[in-house]
Amino acid sequence: MKQTPASTVPGTPSCEAVITSLRHTLAAFQTGRFDLTTRVNDREFIRASYTPDGPGTIHITWSADPATTARAGRSAMAWGPGGDWLLDRVGSLCGDHDTPPVFPDAQPVVAAALQAYRTTRFGASGTIYHDMLPVIIAQRITAGEAMRQWSRLCTELGESAPGPFEGLRLPPSPETLANRPAWWFHPLGIETKRARALNQIARIADRLWQWSELPSEQIAQRLAHLPGIGAWTIGSTLATALGDPDSVPVGDFHFPNTVAWALAKEPRGTDDRMLELLEPYRGQRGRVINALGRSGHGAPRFGPRKPVLPMHRW
Repeated sequence: MKQTPASTVPGTPSCEAVITSLRHTLAAFQTGRFDLTTRVNDREFIRASYTPDGPGTIHITWSADPATTARAGRSAMAWGPGGDWLLDRVGSLCGDHDTPPVFPDAQPVVAAALQAYRTTRFGASGTIYHDMLPVIIAQRITAGEAMRQWSRLCTELGESAPGPFEGLRLPPSPETLANRPAWWFHPLGIETKRARALNQIARIADRLWQWSELPSEQIAQRLAHLPGIGAWTIGSTLATALGDPDSVPVGDFHFPNTVAWALAKEPRGTDDRMLELLEPYRGQRGRVINALGRSGHGAPRFGPRKPVLPMHRW
């Protein structure tokens, strides 16, 4: 496998004065701390993925965080046939092209939340297939169980990643997932409906590279025609794959309540009510939701939590 030489990644001039936390920005691409495809800490980011040119691994390092791009000492190396493709997109991945919003008439709670997380950018991976796999797995289950199932799937089907990183794995390849029978996934805890959605996205993986060049709204419309791919899955995926700060995961269990409580002091909300309250922030609705959630504006909780009943045997 080819190794791409280390290269210093230049910043975008229009963003030179913007303070960015690479640690927080790049954490959006990791599905839990035990994600076998992605690692991130205070000074480095490593990710193995598929590209139009084949598999590749990107390794980004920096010396200061948060910092402006010019002062972060950011550099990158890549391995594998897809290494050049990944290097070309380091700036987008790190959120260099994301412009922090200004809402002069924002409610105080929104202004405070955005200010608290002003150094977090929306980066764009360009890898819709990779980003969507763990989101499909997370449909209708708890975050903890979704992380475990994603790790199991990559252990079973993911190949070793290009480069020197021990234990790093690629996500399952489209060829591996496309025609795998639904019953195969059951020991991992993945029932037939989610298994078929994984099959479906794998079968159109080649088309996703062309789709990623389209506007977010057009991609969402095309994905919505796929069985098992709904608004929540689409919204969650486009936020990272395209770096879309307006992407809203409609259908989430928590977000409508979080928004209703933070913006209207209503302990419970619906998707329609959430969208109504977020309308003044159109263009940045996903960023507002993310900032409110991370700022601890969750709605009051009532009643016991529903237990998880796994399909697999421990």
